[in-house]
Amino acid sequence: MPDPERLAAVRAALPALAAGIYLNTGSVGPLPVEVAAAMADASARELAQGRAHMDDWLEFQERLAEARAAVAALLTTDPSSIALTHSTTDSINAIVLALGLGMGDHVVTTNAEHAGVLGPVFAARAIGVGADVVDIGDGGDDERTLAAIEAAITPSTRLVMASHVLWTTGAVLPIARIAALAHEHEAVLVVDGAQSAGAIRVDLEATGADAYAIAAQKWLLGPEGMGALAVRPWLVERLTPALAGHFSFEQLAADGTAVFHPSARRFEWSGMHRPSVVGMARAISWLSMFVGLEWIHARGQAMARGAADRLAAIPGVTVLTPTHQMATLVTFRIGGWPAAAALAELGSRAFVIARTIDSLDALRISVGFFTSDEELDRFAETVALLAAHTPETVPARRTLTILGND
Repeated sequence: MPDPERLAAVRAALPALAAGIYLNTGSVGPLPVEVAAAMADASARELAQGRAHMDDWLEFQERLAEARAAVAALLTTDPSSIALTHSTTDSINAIVLALGLGMGDHVVTTNAEHAGVLGPVFAARAIGVGADVVDIGDGGDDERTLAAIEAAITPSTRLVMASHVLWTTGAVLPIARIAALAHEHEAVLVVDGAQSAGAIRVDLEATGADAYAIAAQKWLLGPEGMGALAVRPWLVERLTPALAGHFSFEQLAADGTAVFHPSARRFEWSGMHRPSVVGMARAISWLSMFVGLEWIHARGQAMARGAADRLAAIPGVTVLTPTHQMATLVTFRIGGWPAAAALAELGSRAFVIARTIDSLDALRISVGFFTSDEELDRFAETVALLAAHTPETVPARRTLTILGND
């Protein structure tokens, strides 16, 4: 379709866009009608037919395989490299636990990481693992980022962790170069891909990452409580899961030891909500086959850059996102406004759905491929109004008087 027609069709399939100017996909994206319908059908079938018949179990194995295949296609890798998980954090915990870090080992990460990365690092410290959390600023200077990581690596470094796209400023980190640096020192690179998968093109091999964690509910527009972990084959063969659930092994050997899957499935250590598995697979398929990933990536990044340009042109607004290497997140401050107060005004005046980054006292918008120019114009106009005032001097919002009986 021509772009205007495609955009109209996409927006019609995302009813949540009618609730306001949807600028928080980096937290939770709008659910497509088709995905909601597929999940509802799966739930209805469970209610009507139950979940205990062996045929249902075998059918569910096919749905799991479909979900792994959808993720594999998205990341340009093989389905055997994919494990289904419950979130990005769940994926990162799985791989860090499987590495079996202990006293004398060392981990390097950055100070711009999400708690899903920093949490395992601090937990590792508690058992005697050395850890360095390096300062990379806003993430927009590749040489600074690489130099900080390299300076922290020691002969005992076994793990480097970094985001592909920073959740704070939206900067795209030089993941392939970080991978080369980690591998030069025989360390494993684990990547937080929560803000990249679905927003920008990801080729697992090209990133150099040994493990890549993603979430379903953000840029993939899928259900919450679902994620995936992509693990390179050499690492799959090397690691044994720290926690082995009933999905982790195919059989027991004669001596009673587990025979693990020769694939990333060995990291699937818990059960899955069946409708959510269906929803994740359907969401990725909808993006790739109905909308088109190339169009999604190109338009999403172009619209985000347009939003950053609009904000940068407003006196009193400071854009924190390094626009020379951004994806689809834009972080900014409005002079004289605490971020929480500004967000409340944007929501009440223009129905803006966004979030704050408390550590920066800044606002963050997630600009989707489905965002319209009209929405960004309305958003920028409201930001300009706030920037021209303070919380004390901003004009009062218009109110609606309802006449009628008490």
